[in-house]
Amino acid sequence: MHRVVALVRPQQLTFELGCAAQVFGARWPGLPVRYGFGVCAERPGPVSTRAGYSMLVEDGLEALGRADTVVVPGWTPVDEAPSRAVVRALRNAHERGARVVSICTGAFALAHAGLLEGRRATTHWARARQLAERFPSIQVDPDVLYVNHGDVATSAGAGAGIDLCLHLVRADQGAGYAAHVARSMVMPPHREGGQLQYAAPARPVQIDGSLAPLLEWVTGRLAEPISVQDMAAHAGVSARTLARRFTDQLGVGPGQWLLAQRLSAARELLESSDLPLDAVAQRVGLSSSTNLRRRFVRALGTTPGAYRRAFHARPANAAERVGPREKRPEALGP
Repeated sequence: MHRVVALVRPQQLTFELGCAAQVFGARWPGLPVRYGFGVCAERPGPVSTRAGYSMLVEDGLEALGRADTVVVPGWTPVDEAPSRAVVRALRNAHERGARVVSICTGAFALAHAGLLEGRRATTHWARARQLAERFPSIQVDPDVLYVNHGDVATSAGAGAGIDLCLHLVRADQGAGYAAHVARSMVMPPHREGGQLQYAAPARPVQIDGSLAPLLEWVTGRLAEPISVQDMAAHAGVSARTLARRFTDQLGVGPGQWLLAQRLSAARELLESSDLPLDAVAQRVGLSSSTNLRRRFVRALGTTPGAYRRAFHARPANAAERVGPREKRPEALGP
């Protein structure tokens, strides 16, 4: 059982905590339980929230010493540094091998603990400049949804916390397991870390048409050699207009989105079938096992064969097994 522990504090942000609790703590019919979820606080007892109620937290910082993943679901006020005890607990957990994750302003706590030193990180777009000014050694990216280094991960605003948590479940348990969780939550199965945050734009953006019919058309034809020009022609717009619509509505270009769908389909086939890699590649429109491997390694930091060995046809009662951590940050822009 992979143990996830969230560190909460007075005036806790409830939605940020709920992101982690729902992904790692909920129990879904038909899905084996592979995570245990709990919360802890520096001072156990009643902990106030910003939603007008208090919650009773029974565990202290010692719970972080038993965690496989530590989550800091927001940190307010951001200009208040964690105590020495909290910093020490976060550092000890990381040094012991636990994965340390922040949601939204939780990045400030990780920064104070020195876990983001010299690394790329993100936080809510409205707090990104403050994080960068307070910690100049951190490469703050204000645009992406999340950045995952394997041992340390940061997400943007609260909604992006769900995206990061689902991404970590994919890394741990495979695409099929994560997709089941996402469907149960009525969430998109996967959004790449490099997608843009939905920050307030500098000027009004005119979204001149829904992409939903086009996306449905494409996902039903991944085996075909569909190009961006084909997508634009089907939508009845120019390639430039299509690119603008994708950027406005999805935060990524049509080519990047299409590749992500092909890789997602490949991951599911690698988990659920014994098809040769060439057949997998052809079914998802990547033409050959060589192209599949190249795209897979670049996007996921592992080979299709290694991914299949880690996640193929895992029995429902199998012991929890954490997959290989990514070898490179996930937040790579277009």
